[in-house]
Amino acid sequence: MKKINILLAAICVVLTMSCDGFLDVKPSNSAAAETSITTAADAKVIMNGIMSKMTSSSYYGRNFIMYGDAKGGDFAIRSQGRGLDALYTFNHSPSSNSYSGYWSQIYHCLAQVNNLLVNIQKIEEEGNSTSALLVYKGQALTLRALMYFDLVRLYGKPYNMEKTALGVPIALEPLDASSQPTRATVEQVYTQIVKDLTDGAPLLNKTKTNGYINYYANRAILARAYLYMENWGAALTAAEEIINSKVYTLYTNANWVSSWTAQFNTESIFELAMLQGESDLGSGSLSFYLRRHGHGSTSAMGWFMASDYWLERMKQDPDDIRWAIMDYDESYKDTGVYRNGSCYKYSGSTTFAGDGKGSATAVNIKVIRLSEVYLIAAEAALASNSKDKAATYLNAIRKRSPNLAPVTAANITTDLILDERSKELFAEGHRFFDMIRLNKTITFNDDFIFPMVVITHREKTINRTFHKTILPISIDEMNANEAIRSQQNPGY
Repeated sequence: MKKINILLAAICVVLTMSCDGFLDVKPSNSAAAETSITTAADAKVIMNGIMSKMTSSSYYGRNFIMYGDAKGGDFAIRSQGRGLDALYTFNHSPSSNSYSGYWSQIYHCLAQVNNLLVNIQKIEEEGNSTSALLVYKGQALTLRALMYFDLVRLYGKPYNMEKTALGVPIALEPLDASSQPTRATVEQVYTQIVKDLTDGAPLLNKTKTNGYINYYANRAILARAYLYMENWGAALTAAEEIINSKVYTLYTNANWVSSWTAQFNTESIFELAMLQGESDLGSGSLSFYLRRHGHGSTSAMGWFMASDYWLERMKQDPDDIRWAIMDYDESYKDTGVYRNGSCYKYSGSTTFAGDGKGSATAVNIKVIRLSEVYLIAAEAALASNSKDKAATYLNAIRKRSPNLAPVTAANITTDLILDERSKELFAEGHRFFDMIRLNKTITFNDDFIFPMVVITHREKTINRTFHKTILPISIDEMNANEAIRSQQNPGY
């Protein structure tokens, strides 16, 4: 942890440094927070820089999204060594494939968020605050909550499994090089998440704000957090506030497919911009990782595709409108069967339409959509024994499978909601976390890749008692801070 503290302290002094590691991600629109912020316009520049860093390949730009589906059973691989296959095989140790980029990049983002908050606080204390500046304070608090929510899911046990287990270190202000914060408990991290969201909400606008956090994005993150905490009433209240506001509307079946070709659609509550020349990852993008091997470019290696299990779920209705964002994968070369396992959400379409920027790889990341909020409402209502309400919310999304009968209060189950989450939120980074929080068994499509790949680091079927369902603290962190070494996750 000392390694992080030294780096965070350096960030507080200057953001123009360049080095190997997580400091080397300075966007063109960032600035040194502690010396630059005197107005809301300055705060906006810092906020733009923070969100640009969130689109790093180590965070929402690629790896964090891939984590959720590769580990959750909805993705499969056809070959080994193409990239990120350790996520699928669970080949993790503190010294190899620790994926420490999650830790370092998210803490790098947190350092900038904390700098922004400290400087806004100084302006407030001087009596020079404005309503516009307070909006950025609310955005910063909300993003800090999201970042800690992501970190604690990667490195801590599920809240409903063992909330007294170790989570992640909590830093709420810039740290100096001598600071050595240790890991807070999972419960303490969630408490901070809820506090930041609660503090930030009143400062935010209730109008749709493309590319930035608004009040409803704050409430959507809160609904997510409460869902994981199994605070069903609070999760439902937050979700319904968004639904009933009518600020956002669900995609119709007619426009669901085309929604991926445009930015900031009617469902998009929070969306991170992937900008050409700044955050466009090109051949390392989600577009390349999920499209068919060789499709559109020889650099497209067909890294990941849908598992047989996900495809069987979708085959419940051959007319499900979500098939239209899928195309056949490379397995047809071996089997002669066209298997629609390649996903083109992050290409805009199966013909590489992109989302209006003239690039099929600089496609925005839809972090939170209204569809997810409806599914949160359905699950929370069911757990609250409001079965009619749960069925109504689930059917609003289930209608994307026009040949499936609507669910009723008599037959709705958590498994039906979970299946719909899998179909609707495929390749958006949710499946693994859903399966773990609901204490479900995860089965991997290893027969799809055998004998090309033999999995030795996990069984074909796992559950959340398997120690590798949470990541190790990397050897670099442990070498820098013995307190973190003694707090390594069990099994590593």
